[in-house]
Amino acid sequence: MWLNLFEACLYRNRLRARTFSFSAYSTVPSYADGTTFGDRYSLTLRANWPVTSALAYAYAALKQPFLSEDSGRTATANTVLRTRGHMWLVCASAPVLTACGGSQSALAPAGLEAAWVAQLFWVMLIGAGLIWTLVIGFAIYVTRLNPQAHSENAASRLIVWGGVVFPVAVLGALLIYGLALMPSLRAPGDGLRIEVSGEQWWWRVKYFPIQSDAPVISANEIRLPAGQRIELVLTSPDVIHSFWVPSLAGKVDMIPGRTNRIVLEPTETGVYRGQCAEYCGTSHALMAFSVVVMPHDEFTQWLEQEARPAATPRAPRIQKGRNLFLATGCGACHTVRGTRASGVIGPDLTHVSGRETIGAGTLANNTESIARFIAGTQRLKPGVRMPSFGMLPDKDIDAIANYLESLE
Repeated sequence: MWLNLFEACLYRNRLRARTFSFSAYSTVPSYADGTTFGDRYSLTLRANWPVTSALAYAYAALKQPFLSEDSGRTATANTVLRTRGHMWLVCASAPVLTACGGSQSALAPAGLEAAWVAQLFWVMLIGAGLIWTLVIGFAIYVTRLNPQAHSENAASRLIVWGGVVFPVAVLGALLIYGLALMPSLRAPGDGLRIEVSGEQWWWRVKYFPIQSDAPVISANEIRLPAGQRIELVLTSPDVIHSFWVPSLAGKVDMIPGRTNRIVLEPTETGVYRGQCAEYCGTSHALMAFSVVVMPHDEFTQWLEQEARPAATPRAPRIQKGRNLFLATGCGACHTVRGTRASGVIGPDLTHVSGRETIGAGTLANNTESIARFIAGTQRLKPGVRMPSFGMLPDKDIDAIANYLESLE
């Protein structure tokens, strides 16, 4: 597979590897930002063209035989120099691979737990680098600087100190450092509790405020107040999922029949992307969610609004959409508080318009995307329990989409 990838880089892009053609995915649904599967691969390659170019050059160097044109047997100096130049190019481009940032990056922490995890990563990387440097240094010493035979005592000291004492000391220090972080990472929350249930392939979210016994129910999006430790209770009714918001904390599995917990303490406001990190079936890659970190006062107002029933529509076209929503059976699976729709099979839609995305991160939240999702659910998100309603007239689908978009 990798050989074919590099050959494609060489053949199609003249060693630049900037774009790829994904004609097979031309009809695949857009993601929340409007891009398709092929678009994201193309954008990734364009954004990292130094890396892909270097890999393409390296592959060319590896496939280039060490033969001269005249004899066909003797390697020429030009070929050797060219190959070494390609390999140096790969090494020089390697740091680009660590350029990790954005709303879903463990190396761009926006929460206390994520900051500790990132710090642990750098400390472990430094420790591994020390061991690697020692091993490579010894290899260079005995093969280049002092290649003659060594005494048995010298070899024994090398094995004991370089192969046993130094690695044990470094790895032991790293282990102690990592274990020392666990009490802080497992400290309990100090207020709001949120239950998150991972289900194929969406997220059921329930907020339990301190001064209220009734939960506030939402779906496919989590909102948090900045600067407060929030306990998340994680469960799953079907298969194993994994809850992961790299910018805020580490990952925790969601196992049927078992309750796990994680505490988040976001430190920076913003919108962060979470993802199911355990393969859970056909639409696993389309099981994402947004985490919106807000100032404390704004979060309190939002939670109060989220607890209210849906507003009664006044515009005739919105009323028509509500009537169609109820008449076509949508209420058998979805809840819209304030109406007779009380289904619990699918996500709660009471305030669906206020969310960042629909379909658990599949599409951006707007009227057009909602209409597309209603008409082609199984094409956009294969395997979900909701059937496609493409048999409805377009005007009816648009009316339902307008109604759902009004549920702020």
